[in-house]
Amino acid sequence: MFSRQHRKAKILFGVSDVLLTALAFEAAYQTRLVLHFDRKFFFTVPEKALLLSFSLAAWVMIGVWLKVYDKLDSGDPRIILRDSSRQCGYGVVCLVIFEYLMRLDVSRPFLALLAVYSWGFLLIFRLTAGRLVGVVRREFGALHYVMLVGLGERAQHLGQALERSAQYGIRLKGFLADVPASLTEIRLAGAYPVFPITELAALLRQYVIDEIIFAVDSVRLAELEEYFLLCDEEGVRTRIAVDFFPHVNSEVYLERLAFTPLLTFSATPHDEIRLLVKRAIDCLIAGAALVVLAPFMLLVALAIRLTSPGPAIFRQVRCGLNGRRFTFYKFRSMCQNAEFMRDAVVHMSVRSTAPKIPHDPRLTAIGRYLRKFSIDEWPQLWNVLRGDMSLVGPRPAVPEEVEQYQRWQRRRLRMRPGLTCLWALAGRDSVDFETWMKMDMQYIDNWSLGLDWKILLLTIPRVLSGKGAH
Repeated sequence: MFSRQHRKAKILFGVSDVLLTALAFEAAYQTRLVLHFDRKFFFTVPEKALLLSFSLAAWVMIGVWLKVYDKLDSGDPRIILRDSSRQCGYGVVCLVIFEYLMRLDVSRPFLALLAVYSWGFLLIFRLTAGRLVGVVRREFGALHYVMLVGLGERAQHLGQALERSAQYGIRLKGFLADVPASLTEIRLAGAYPVFPITELAALLRQYVIDEIIFAVDSVRLAELEEYFLLCDEEGVRTRIAVDFFPHVNSEVYLERLAFTPLLTFSATPHDEIRLLVKRAIDCLIAGAALVVLAPFMLLVALAIRLTSPGPAIFRQVRCGLNGRRFTFYKFRSMCQNAEFMRDAVVHMSVRSTAPKIPHDPRLTAIGRYLRKFSIDEWPQLWNVLRGDMSLVGPRPAVPEEVEQYQRWQRRRLRMRPGLTCLWALAGRDSVDFETWMKMDMQYIDNWSLGLDWKILLLTIPRVLSGKGAH
């Protein structure tokens, strides 16, 4: 399915969640009259509006957080069952917390009914969603006719992908190529006619063709310029399959520099709007956290100075976005000359790169607790506010470690470093270096604002428990 159709499907599923959750809310509210609860309860109009609005927002936001809408068009019943259960379960938990904070009196049986109704409605809709999307597309939208230029393996793979998108109203009309008259059709799941590309002008007049995809070798593109111009003049949309480098997994998009179109390959997140939102969130949360934590940070600094000689703040040069170097701040958790003692203790490290020493003898008495609960990281909120770091991202490395990176590991430098990331959820300091690097790549490849919030929320209990910190 084309990405544009996929976005439309996601919007459809999001809207359906709003409608079905509202229906479940009303069904649960009316059922209370039939089941004769021990205690009668009623919502005032403002209370009902507030709870309903929160429920609708919570269900959709949880769906986005769990990436439910990215998987619904797969139609896998097991995934649908699992995701619907988690979404409704988390939704009711959020509603319980909300009504407690707002001091509302909500019946627990009502909440249970809401969970059951919403789960049932969402499950039924999602299991039949594929057919429903097809019906809506067929009855309320025109079919979308596509032709492919090329006969090779790439063109046939694209043809098979178009066949799988038939439920969304996409129809493969045929193939265009420089071929002998003896080759008249290509057989995939169905049979499709093959036309000489020289007849393109006549075909555009004879048939309804919405767009043409060129799936040919890059060396042939210049030879086909007249057909691109023909489609341009006719107003027919054209696409080029740009899998010229099959092993390059970067996201591909088109930009312009003055009048020159540039085909851009990006192996890291590039959406400037979402990255700007991420930066704004970083500034808001880091600024608020510094204000709230300021008195406690003064107490921690005083405790460090009273219990061991040396400054309260430790400074170190780290590598940031694209290798930019910056001064990294944290509360000092080791003795004053710890860096000069590194060679004497490095043999105790559980990692060869980015050494991590369990029960490091250089730690001060208070330093062990600062590290266990990540209190030593609080000054990095200033790094976040300055823009050196982000709340979520790969941890910033010292230059000496970066010099030891393998080539594929250097890609982690292309994302602004952060206070926490996926490795923090998997075990923090107990994660081996190879797994740590792979998890950073996983974060970069799957980055979204929703993933950032998920990591932040899951990091809090992990840090409070002190698990995985050495």
